[in-house]
Amino acid sequence: VQLVESGGGLVRAGGSQNLSCVASGVIFRVNSMGWYRQRPGKERELVESQDWGYVISLQESVKGRFTISRDYANNIVSLQMSNLKPEDTAVYYCHLQIDTGEGYRDYWGQGTQVTVSS
Repeated sequence: VQLVESGGGLVRAGGSQNLSCVASGVIFRVNSMGWYRQRPGKERELVESQDWGYVISLQESVKGRFTISRDYANNIVSLQMSNLKPEDTAVYYCHLQIDTGEGYRDYWGQGTQVTVSS
């Protein structure tokens, strides 16, 4: 299984960015797909995760500004980010969790940098 992310880059505060992630390989049962981020000097943290149309986890600080969407047929997850703030600067990672039938297995993208200038 491979996750390939696209999007990211430099944006001014108040601006928008869209991230996209495509999962490829042998994928049977997806438990969840979403986005994490790692801000400078911080631990990796959940941004938003979704399963079958339901947002199962969402970070409070991005509510109303970030929106996750899924293309279930093609195993694509996107993150639309608006009203970006300098504190959103981070490396954003796509995450996929698969139910193997014997437990869950996690996969990660390579990460894409989002830098928000003030």
